[in-house]
Amino acid sequence: MSRLIIASNRLPVQIQGSEGSIKLSPSPGGVASGLSSLSGFYEYVCIGWPGIPSEDLTTKDRSKVVRKLKKEDCHPIFISQEQFKNYYEGFSNETIWPLFHYFPIHALYKRRFWQSYKEVNELFCEEIVKVAKPGDYVWIHDYHLMLLPQLVREKLPDVEIGYFLHIPFPSFEIFRLLPWRTELLNGLLGADLIGFHTYDYVRHFLSSVCRIVGLEHNLGQLNMDNRLIKVDAFPMGIDYEKYANSSKRQAVRQEIQRIRKRVGDRKIIISIDRLDYTKGILERLEAFDWFLTQYPEYRGKITLIIVAVPSRTHVEEYMTLRNDLEQLIGRVNGEYGTIGKMPVWYLYRSLDFDKLTALYNVADVALLTPLRDGMNLISKEFVSTRTNGSGVLILGEMAGSSSELGEALVVNSNNKAAIVNAIKQALEMPLEEQIERNRSMQRRLSRYNVSRWASDFLEALSDAKSIQKNLSVRKLTKKEEQILKRRYKKSRKRLFLLDYDGTLVGFQPRPEKAEPDNEILSILRKLSDNPKNEVVIVSGRDKGTLSKWLGELNASLIAEHGAWIKEKGKDWECIEPLRKEWKETIKPILELYADRTPGASVEEKDFSLVWHCRRSDPGLADIRTQELRNHLLNLTANLELGVFEGSKILEIRRLGVSKARAVKIWLEKQQWDFILTAGDDYTDEEMFEVMPEGAHSIKIGLEISKARFNLDSNKAIRQLLKELAGE
Repeated sequence: MSRLIIASNRLPVQIQGSEGSIKLSPSPGGVASGLSSLSGFYEYVCIGWPGIPSEDLTTKDRSKVVRKLKKEDCHPIFISQEQFKNYYEGFSNETIWPLFHYFPIHALYKRRFWQSYKEVNELFCEEIVKVAKPGDYVWIHDYHLMLLPQLVREKLPDVEIGYFLHIPFPSFEIFRLLPWRTELLNGLLGADLIGFHTYDYVRHFLSSVCRIVGLEHNLGQLNMDNRLIKVDAFPMGIDYEKYANSSKRQAVRQEIQRIRKRVGDRKIIISIDRLDYTKGILERLEAFDWFLTQYPEYRGKITLIIVAVPSRTHVEEYMTLRNDLEQLIGRVNGEYGTIGKMPVWYLYRSLDFDKLTALYNVADVALLTPLRDGMNLISKEFVSTRTNGSGVLILGEMAGSSSELGEALVVNSNNKAAIVNAIKQALEMPLEEQIERNRSMQRRLSRYNVSRWASDFLEALSDAKSIQKNLSVRKLTKKEEQILKRRYKKSRKRLFLLDYDGTLVGFQPRPEKAEPDNEILSILRKLSDNPKNEVVIVSGRDKGTLSKWLGELNASLIAEHGAWIKEKGKDWECIEPLRKEWKETIKPILELYADRTPGASVEEKDFSLVWHCRRSDPGLADIRTQELRNHLLNLTANLELGVFEGSKILEIRRLGVSKARAVKIWLEKQQWDFILTAGDDYTDEEMFEVMPEGAHSIKIGLEISKARFNLDSNKAIRQLLKELAGE
């Protein structure tokens, strides 16, 4: 039976104690608690750090830890104190964390951090390889393990790998600051499915992949090394029923009564976060201070309960933040408090489930305004506990959950005036409106809970793998290749119809640099010199370039997608009357768009005009291409012209000109014993469509095609042609 192998920095449980006294306790953090909620729905094993440095464990302790954790379906990764310092505290939390949360001023770029990050990711890979069985899924979590998908892919090429990032993915302008940006992206692209909390993060990731790695997506699908990768948004849910039923627990009811007795009839606002500069705790406290200044009638009538969970206590920025927060709390209480009635209650600690949900239940308002947050599950937990429908959520728009919780009072976390107004609106909101807002959010949260989130992700992972398998079914297998070679060997009249760019040679950023290398020239020379073979090179390039590059071969040439043909031993012939008057109208338009798009250019051929944008900014190129395409479609509606969009090009040419029409000249010459045609883009689909039954048509790249077979790359077709040339 297939299992789910979950890899995350922390195991759902952590080790406590030493010197022979080893105990297990739940791990802190949203990821660990979220994953622990899956135990009732999936058979899985977890791989992660057990929460204690390897130096603190004797050999005997390690064995005991392994045995204890195995009973919990967990496998520990033992890392040293130095590795922990550089991998976790260093690269993960002093490089990636601030950068991905848009605080580049706090990001440190130290090579020793990076080296430890790589080492620990490799340790995780080694353990996954040990644990994995055929048919298992691997689900990798969060920013600590961004290299792991590709490391696992290299060791287990057929395993299904999913990756989920629980923090924001930044815009390209921020991400590009990272010295190891390419390595991290390539690491993530080892997965079959890459998930984020919101579509904004998906968009930022795809933009960075395009600009840094050079891969473009189609509806969130990437093709890397002819392996399909799906990228999508999966907003993480919570265990809704657990929080909705929390008030039924006796311990929770007792805690509610205790809080109410102390607070009296004052309104309660809660603020619960890890003590982190990304959470906007200081900013919201300053807004609360301003609120008490603006609306003195509320003094003594409201209490703000701040729960700040300790985080990275040894890091200077966090120590400074705690000091600033506590000073501000002291000032606010000193200015507005009275004996027995302090406006701010401050708890610097984590709370267990009963105390936490008691606060959720007793609060009138939840004030959660992070400056940047991947999701913010606290906002969902608060709404879920409001079984009577009362309570108001004030939520910062930079929290990932704000896209789901639209009925909350959503504010700009940097706009203190907006927070002040939201606090007043929340305190004065009619009960009927509170109930209406909360019920809508609760229905949504109950439907898309944590198990639904996990099942959606895993179903999407299976779908991505199924698409890969469907495409791989069409691959030219070893068996089919042997059949092809036997047919070639037995035949006497053979026809090769071979596309040039992207097929015989790989695409180049500068198309003028794509001249044939010695290897492909040698292969083509051997094939074309064989008296049994007829070799035809089919290209979109102009006839002058083809003559210069390939004119010495004993082969026929087709230029400009079929506009010009040159049978071997003959001169170039035009198969369509040469009419250029339409160019006088179209060319100035293309030049205008090229002038507005840095890096773009216009190429003129006898029968076509081509707008190139491969060297332009990808985002701008996409916009300009669509604008230009719409402009040209309207302009050419009554002309015998076609507008064709290819990879980073837009081509305008006569409708009567096509590769299909040109190759028919050779197809109709005689009965061929063997036909092999190969191509890689949309213009070659015309050629594949007219191939007779029994022809070996090959699409370069694992994409849906009218060709019978696919090959991974131009290297693969070269190798095949090389072997045929040697027969």
